[in-house]
Amino acid sequence: MDFLLHHGVTVLGQWISIAELAGQLFALAVVFLAERRTLWTWPVQVAATALLFSVYVSAHLGGLAGRQVAILLISLYGWWAWSRRSDPVYGVVVRRGRWTERFAMLAAFAGGTVAMALALQALDASWAPWPDAAIFVGTLVAFAAQGVGLVEFWGVWLVVDAIGVPLQIGSGLYFSAAIYVVFAALVVHGWISWSRSARRVRAQEHVTAAPS
Repeated sequence: MDFLLHHGVTVLGQWISIAELAGQLFALAVVFLAERRTLWTWPVQVAATALLFSVYVSAHLGGLAGRQVAILLISLYGWWAWSRRSDPVYGVVVRRGRWTERFAMLAAFAGGTVAMALALQALDASWAPWPDAAIFVGTLVAFAAQGVGLVEFWGVWLVVDAIGVPLQIGSGLYFSAAIYVVFAALVVHGWISWSRSARRVRAQEHVTAAPS
C-alpha cells in the first residue's frame, strides 16, 4: 500500500496518489452501480474502502479512515440483503421509508455526529472533528438505508457531499473534493431513478392487492 500512497500522477498541477485516484474512482463507480441496483455495487465498494482507508490515515482524518472499516461491514450486509431482495425486471426492490424510519435516520445522524465528534476531539484523531464526524456518521446512515433499499439514502448522501467538499479541500485532497462534486450530480440522478422505481413497485403492489 505504501507504493500506492507515494506514487501518483499530476493533474492540472495537483499531485494525486494512486491510492486516492483509484479509491475515489471506485467510489464513484459505486454510485453509478447503486443507481442501477446491481450487486456489483458492493464488491466494488469493498475495493474502494481498502484504498481510501490508507489515504485518510495518511491525511490524519481519523473519522474518514474509521468509517471505511464500518463501511466494509455494512457492505457485506448490503451485499447479502440485496441478493435476497432482487426483482427480475427492476433489480433490487426499493421503497420510500416510513416516517418512523426517516426519524430514526435523522436521530442516528444527529446523535451519532455529536458522539463521534467528541470522541475524535478526545483522541486528537482529526483536525476537523465535527465535519469529519458528520461525514463518518452520515455515510453509515446512508449505506445502512441503501442496504434495505430506502430511497431516502440519496438525500443523506447529498448532505455528506455538502460537508465533504470543503473538508477535502482543507485537507489538500483536491481530487477527492472534485469527485465529491461529481458524486452530488450522480446522487441527484440516482434519487430520481430510485423514486421512479419505488413508484412502480408501489403501483404494482396496489394492482396485486386489488380485488379481482
